[in-house]
Amino acid sequence: MTVKYRFIEKTDKKTLFQIISLYSSQDWWDKTDNIKTLKGIIANSHCFLIAKEKEKIIGMGRAISDKISDAYIQDITVDENYRKAGIGSEIIKRIINRLNKGKIRWIGLIAQNNSGDFYKKLGFKKMKNSLPMLMICDEIK
Repeated sequence: MTVKYRFIEKTDKKTLFQIISLYSSQDWWDKTDNIKTLKGIIANSHCFLIAKEKEKIIGMGRAISDKISDAYIQDITVDENYRKAGIGSEIIKRIINRLNKGKIRWIGLIAQNNSGDFYKKLGFKKMKNSLPMLMICDEIK
């Protein structure tokens, strides 16, 4: 298997639909989301990386950042059929390398679905005295 990794800032409809499929497979895509939403996610991220085997996108990840001091890695996923092959680790490493080149001082993330050990192997540590929190803006009254 030959996997190619590429940072994107914009892309064609075929690629966008494949990315939406990955988002949907993780239940990260809402019925109100659309191609315009995804184009904005890609364009406004610090970086957005895709992993491809031949013409199929099999993994992705991105970082959001102020591009000066800190960044957050999010939306890391690999197609179920390609997991345990090092693709997720490579996505993280390439995103970290991109952030390091930008002199980002710290990188955070939220490890979902018992993925903490995966991120620990890549050098991340649990933040002491911290609790991930979330506000769903649709629920604000």
